[in-house]
Amino acid sequence: MATKKITFDPNADSSPAANFTILGGANFNGDFEVVTTSNTSFDFTGYSGSSQMTKSTAIGSTSFPAATFVVGFTSAAAGKVRISLGGTTTQSLTEGRYVYDFIVGSGSTIYTLVNGNILVRPGVSSISTL
Repeated sequence: MATKKITFDPNADSSPAANFTILGGANFNGDFEVVTTSNTSFDFTGYSGSSQMTKSTAIGSTSFPAATFVVGFTSAAAGKVRISLGGTTTQSLTEGRYVYDFIVGSGSTIYTLVNGNILVRPGVSSISTL
């Protein structure tokens, strides 16, 4: 999957969007290269992150997260981060559209790094059939 380059401005009132497609039963990696508004790498040294996806965020929704991503800072100083799900987790997702967000924080300060839509498509083939 291609790396998505996003510009992160901690002072902005909104976060950028990035959409993904997940195939059920396949491992998923969503890679981000994060830059500042001056197009230099955002340094995530000392940051932690969290990311989840759900079917709905509508008012009155009782949806719980459908999945929690594993968050990895693949090169914190170079602004490279990844969200991932294993094949067992993606296999359990129901086909359809989901929303997700990815938050990062340092100390008591938390930011929404990116959010967007995820389309889950069912897997057809299985490695066990090879």
